[in-house]
Amino acid sequence: MNLDLQPAFDLNPPPAPRSPMRVTKRSGLREPVDLNKIVRAVARCCEHIPDVDPMRIALKTIAGLYDGATTRELDELSIRTASSFMVDDPAYSKLAARLLSAFIDKEVEAQGIYSFSQSIRAGFNVGIINERLLQFVESHARKLNDAIDTERTLSVEYFGLRTLYDRYLLKHPTLRQVVETPQYFWMRVAVALSSSAHDAIELYQLFSSLDYLPSSPTLFNAGTPHEQLSSCFLLDSPGDSLESVYDRYKDIALLSKFSGGIGVAWHRVRAEGSLIRSTNGLSNGIVPWLKTLDSSVAAVNQGGKRKGAACVYLESWHADIEAFLELRDNTGDEARRTHHLNIANWIPDLFMKRVESGDSWSLFDPKDVPELPDLWGQAFEDAYAQAEARGLARKRLPARELYGRMMRTLAQTGNGWMTFKDKSNRACNQTAQPQQVVHLSNLCTEILEVTGAAESAVCNLGSINLARHVSGADFDFEKLAHTVELAVRQLDRVIDLNFYPLATARASNLRWRPVGLGLMGLQDVFFKLRLPFDGEGARSLSRRISEAVYFHALRTSCDLAREQGAHPAFADTRASAAELQFDSGASFPNMPIAGKISRATSGRTVCATACSLRSRRPPPSPRSPVATNASNRNCPTCSSAKRCRGTSSRSTAIWSMNSNTWACGRPRFAMPSKWPTARFRSWSACRPN
Repeated sequence: MNLDLQPAFDLNPPPAPRSPMRVTKRSGLREPVDLNKIVRAVARCCEHIPDVDPMRIALKTIAGLYDGATTRELDELSIRTASSFMVDDPAYSKLAARLLSAFIDKEVEAQGIYSFSQSIRAGFNVGIINERLLQFVESHARKLNDAIDTERTLSVEYFGLRTLYDRYLLKHPTLRQVVETPQYFWMRVAVALSSSAHDAIELYQLFSSLDYLPSSPTLFNAGTPHEQLSSCFLLDSPGDSLESVYDRYKDIALLSKFSGGIGVAWHRVRAEGSLIRSTNGLSNGIVPWLKTLDSSVAAVNQGGKRKGAACVYLESWHADIEAFLELRDNTGDEARRTHHLNIANWIPDLFMKRVESGDSWSLFDPKDVPELPDLWGQAFEDAYAQAEARGLARKRLPARELYGRMMRTLAQTGNGWMTFKDKSNRACNQTAQPQQVVHLSNLCTEILEVTGAAESAVCNLGSINLARHVSGADFDFEKLAHTVELAVRQLDRVIDLNFYPLATARASNLRWRPVGLGLMGLQDVFFKLRLPFDGEGARSLSRRISEAVYFHALRTSCDLAREQGAHPAFADTRASAAELQFDSGASFPNMPIAGKISRATSGRTVCATACSLRSRRPPPSPRSPVATNASNRNCPTCSSAKRCRGTSSRSTAIWSMNSNTWACGRPRFAMPSKWPTARFRSWSACRPN
């Protein structure tokens, strides 16, 4: 065999050594993958968290590696993996939160931001921080930077921190990366609401410890070029004209743009079939108008951070009430459905009386009875009966039939909320004068304020985290008092700092200065103290907490009034006539509270009862120091009906905790000789009990 004739047989060369897999760092540099770094990064975040397996997270992250992967992608994969294991063990929520916290720190530091003051300067340079805040921070940079406590971020669970990162932390306008860490965020909000470095640090500690939180608009916008810090806006019904309706659309869009929640009445707009005199045509009623509003609310969301939110209120006598109740139905003509609006019934007592008695109910066109939206109580009932007697009703139906439709709508859609016109007006602090009428509540139905053509009501909200006020086996009422005081002062400052999209909103807020202080975490208190939810201990504690919050809010309001003056409309409030919130109901507070102060209303003082909140009233006028107790009953302390006397002064007598004497040394149940002279600075716009 001739070997020379055989074809050449060449072996394939050995493969070149595989280049190591590389990752791309945030700086843009590429480096070989170091699996140990991934394991160590996860392990560090697992310290002091029992029942979590760092290797379980690390292996899942390593499995997602590919050549050229970025470290940002790997961090996000670790976070998603840890959060997915939360269904197996809640401890992974803590781990996911720590991984996310480290991710945020890296994102901020990659932009050259290593301190709070640098974060503010960076935000100002790109137009997302206002000059007022920048100047304040740079004047107190060292104090504010030193006050930052990064360890406090570790107490936040994953869901909370994720929400903070996605919605609240300020982002670079073009890079869309956050320019602040969670602690810088809390400090920014605190500084924006403070007038001194000391106050800012105190407020920062309150926020960052989660003892108290202001509302979302405050968190969104504090320190930004447009500081719209208020939560709720209440708009009276547009008038029955094309121009008025479209003006109201514009008002709602402007408020929604800056994160406001909207409540709007629609009582005055004519019903379907009503004559349009200028064209000799017939109206299509309120449904097409509300369909347009529905689209507007969806289009103009809350600053691009969350969906627009609005609630429309309609009185039960309006001739379009039946079509109104169908707006949120899931079936039927889509042109007559509003899936982005909430709806609420504004119900007079007369309607419920007729439901109870089984009588009929008349529906009217607002064009025929334009006075009804501005009447309540007996005046409304008289005007309603006169309208029926004059034959103005468009339709009559059994009251129970309409009530049944309301209940069905509420059960099927969760909408068509039941709110009560007469009770709201009787209980509202602002309706002491007959021309002042509450026409609606807000988006969440917890605010009652008067509205009109010249005033769009505003409310400034915050919430106390009760779970953070448990000390050992007891609830810490002393800490609660301190929290309430700081919260009320912060809310009062919001009114002055606020950016108002509407002139009518500014006029109302500065005139009435309403604030709302809410509570959260009560169930956590019961868990910590091992109290059954339906037990007498839980009910008693809940009552004591609410009474304490209300009392200390009023006390702080008095202090603010002494310092800065009463709010302009104080003389027009029920409080000026010795009527507080609980006076509108049948239940009176009666539990002892530490740090109680004696108070009296403008024009009279009130008998100080034995540790009873029944004695709590706004401060007195120096002109008239004599009064009886608010309920006009015998004094619970001395069992007499005699008037209690005292002289007006700027000093205040304080009740000592668990003591039989006043802090000034007088017997506990004797009337103090001196009274505070200030009136309320701010007023809590609470809903009735």
